[in-house]
Amino acid sequence: MDPTAWDEIQAAVRAAPYPAEALAPDTDRAARCLAALGITTRSWLGAVVSHTGGISVDHGWVRVLGSGGHGLPDIVEEADPERRGLIVAYDVLGGQFAWIPARPGAPPTIHYFGPDDLEWFDLEQGYAGWLHAVLAGSLIQFYDTLRWDGWETEVAGTALDHGIHTYPPPWSVEGKDLAKASRKAVPMKQLVAFHHDTARQLGSAPS
Repeated sequence: MDPTAWDEIQAAVRAAPYPAEALAPDTDRAARCLAALGITTRSWLGAVVSHTGGISVDHGWVRVLGSGGHGLPDIVEEADPERRGLIVAYDVLGGQFAWIPARPGAPPTIHYFGPDDLEWFDLEQGYAGWLHAVLAGSLIQFYDTLRWDGWETEVAGTALDHGIHTYPPPWSVEGKDLAKASRKAVPMKQLVAFHHDTARQLGSAPS
């Protein structure tokens, strides 16, 4: 096993400007995930799957998927055949990060589906580049308009298998200021399904 990728990830976790925790892996599920994906620990994705159950970043605002446990699914459970890729992380508001090809035959990049616009956007980063940026502090600017005073305590107290549902929703004009919205912890699967169902109803479903 080549430890280089994991050493780099550990260093990035330790240097993060906000709390970041690599959760203990499920070794049996990790081995199955690596085999199913056909990857090794030389890659950042393979190292995350092999060495972690997931990574909780910035008080749990982002939950990077690994071999599962701690309330998180394993990364293979979250494969998205429709989009030919993997869901690699969730955020606490029910946003998703997916590792998928931008077009047939292209190398996969990270795409983001946000609860504030209900569309997929290509972040034009590979998995390693994206995760390094997340651990280096990119979440501060990325989520600047979606945070409220005291969010750290509220998010840290939310279980990893739950997210925070807000009403009015963040994609509405009335819901843009989450400090004024009603907020409630709900199961993550329910929250994600709500966002995608809404996107389909509004005609902005993922393509």
